Amino acid sequence: MTATLIWIVVALLAIGVYLSWTAGRLDRLHVRMDAARAALDAQLLRRASVAQELATSGVLDPAASIVLYEAAHAARQAEEEQREVAESELSQALRAVFGDPGQVEAVRAAPGGEEAARELAEAVRRVPMARRFHNDAVGAARRLREHRKVRWFRLAGHAPFPLAFEMDDEPPTALVERVS
Repeated sequence: MTATLIWIVVALLAIGVYLSWTAGRLDRLHVRMDAARAALDAQLLRRASVAQELATSGVLDPAASIVLYEAAHAARQAEEEQREVAESELSQALRAVFGDPGQVEAVRAAPGGEEAARELAEAVRRVPMARRFHNDAVGAARRLREHRKVRWFRLAGHAPFPLAFEMDDEPPTALVERVS
């Protein structure tokens, strides 16, 4: 009788340790996901700021300046629910403005334009990487949260279900090719 009771206690203790380890792993994934989201937000803000700065510098033609400024401003001011759409529209505006290699050359020829073009090219290159890191972290957390043991024992607590950040992040080829 006592041996059976000891084995039951050992089994419950092992299950408790395993569930605790799983909850800790899930917590680490959520921390990694939050850090990746902060990095993504920083890169998106940097891209919008550089685009807005370039639009107000007077280097671009007036129509391109207006298009780029409005898209960058909308991306910076967007609410969380509309952020993906606003960032996609900024990507489209960047491709429209810098789709022509002549526009990139005009920016580079202006005083301070070489630095501005390089800074914008770096910003648009970093956004897809930051988004990929974020979405990878979200995928790992989702896969773990879908396990039965996590759902049955509510190991995720009250944390919201992780959502990927889906946006058009294709960089303008003329800008990236000419500056690199």
